[in-house]
Amino acid sequence: MSTRETRVLVVGWFSFRDGEATAGDVLALRRVEDVLRGARTRYDVVWSPGFRAGALHLDEVRPEDYSHLVFVCGPLHGPQVEALHRRFAHCVRIAVGTSVVDPGSPAVAGFHRVLARDAPAVPPVEDLSARAPAVPVRPVVGVVLTHGQHEYGPQRRHDEVARTVTRWLGERDCARLELDTRLDTHDWRLSATPGQLLSVLARLDLVVTDRLHGLVLALRAGTPALVVDPVAGGAKVSAQARACGWPALIAAERLDARLLERWWQWCLTSGRVAARQVRAEFLEGALPDSADGLLAALEEPLAAGRSRA
Repeated sequence: MSTRETRVLVVGWFSFRDGEATAGDVLALRRVEDVLRGARTRYDVVWSPGFRAGALHLDEVRPEDYSHLVFVCGPLHGPQVEALHRRFAHCVRIAVGTSVVDPGSPAVAGFHRVLARDAPAVPPVEDLSARAPAVPVRPVVGVVLTHGQHEYGPQRRHDEVARTVTRWLGERDCARLELDTRLDTHDWRLSATPGQLLSVLARLDLVVTDRLHGLVLALRAGTPALVVDPVAGGAKVSAQARACGWPALIAAERLDARLLERWWQWCLTSGRVAARQVRAEFLEGALPDSADGLLAALEEPLAAGRSRA
């Protein structure tokens, strides 16, 4: 390779086998890529095999193929960073958008140039993620699933439904938010009141659920719900969907990617209007519920030990 040829290897904490990729790291990387592409500089990016299979990994890199090593984002410390200095000793090594805790540490001192976002006695600059290229807005999806309801015995398909739905959701380009209808006044991760949960549901684009209240509360918030009945043959989830006039329902025995995709697209288009219409009917009291007959039931004498549905 000619000594005048520039070829950059871009690395970060997202490159180490036991490292991690944060959203900020990846956006910082995109900012650096944008700069390199703008200058028509050849470069490769190294990813952890635990995060991105099939990409270039550190153990596959030939150091002699590169003239420069650029380390992006995160703190400069530790043996993993120090090992890069030894392995790429012939490269010009630059750190960009990083935090410097100890300027005298080998991890920091090994770089020829450190373009820090923060360092002792140096004014801080904006993190690289702030100026990264714009990314499209993705649907925000609440996921409300249950592994319980053992009262349905051999008709339960809850575990299979959860596996199918979550595997499929993992392949969708969306922001997923796991939610629970259970309230808890001690666990900060859960809502303590119905109003708190409804406030979250109202800000979503879609709810994916196999729970009756996942369906009803999503619609009460005006958010479309993609619903799967986890009981073979249909049970309370299917009954409630019928009572609400909600069509985006899949039976456990018919659950597949094709139907999930069909109702996903409907919920994100026509389903938005339909969900707002159901919400309006809820608020107007246009749909009957079982409490409508409560007062009459209180006044109606029944024989001892007998109940009537």
